[in-house]
Amino acid sequence: MAFFCPMRFIAKQFKQILLTSAFLLYAGVAMSQVKHKPVVKKTAMAKPVSNQLKDFYHLTAAANVVFTFPPGFKEIPVLNNEDFSFDYAIELPGHDFEIWFQVKSQKSDWAEYLQVKNDLSKQLENPDSLYIGMGRAQAASFTGGQDYLTRTIPQDILARYNASAGKTYLLNLQDLPETKHYKYALLITLQKNHIGTILAICFTNDKGPDFFKNINRVNKCLKFKR
Repeated sequence: MAFFCPMRFIAKQFKQILLTSAFLLYAGVAMSQVKHKPVVKKTAMAKPVSNQLKDFYHLTAAANVVFTFPPGFKEIPVLNNEDFSFDYAIELPGHDFEIWFQVKSQKSDWAEYLQVKNDLSKQLENPDSLYIGMGRAQAASFTGGQDYLTRTIPQDILARYNASAGKTYLLNLQDLPETKHYKYALLITLQKNHIGTILAICFTNDKGPDFFKNINRVNKCLKFKR
């Protein structure tokens, strides 16, 4: 699933979501120095990393993906069952907004595909196209097979994530306890040739401008390495 500019009210094309600017990088605190008086620098306490996040970092590293935890968010338990299998999840407290991530390495699939691609008895689907089926399957699971709106992500936007291809899906969700009865979701898939796939789904109860502002908070939290 980054991942992670002014917003327009529910743009007709979802590329507006990914056209938003990256997060502002906070500058470090400047340490002043007084003559004849040494300055004592305070060492910031590192935030403990949960086992869930450690596991996610292993998955992102295997897929050549960089994950930067977005400020203001907190980790939540991830849903991983036979119907909905995800690797990591976060929410924005007080905003009815959360994101689930799924990251998969395609390196071994690509190596296997190259070995058998000329063998007619062992033909495999090109791993570089698997993100399409993944997106459709997730969209069907969350909507119960209802129609949804999909868009192909333009190349200039993909370049910001070092991705080769990608799609977005706007979903009207089934009323399910697994999804905490959220009403809407934006599903985003990103794929890097021969390397891996990112899938992120953003949940909301109101798909107005605040939804897209919240997405803007995380629009660069996941991306592929160059």
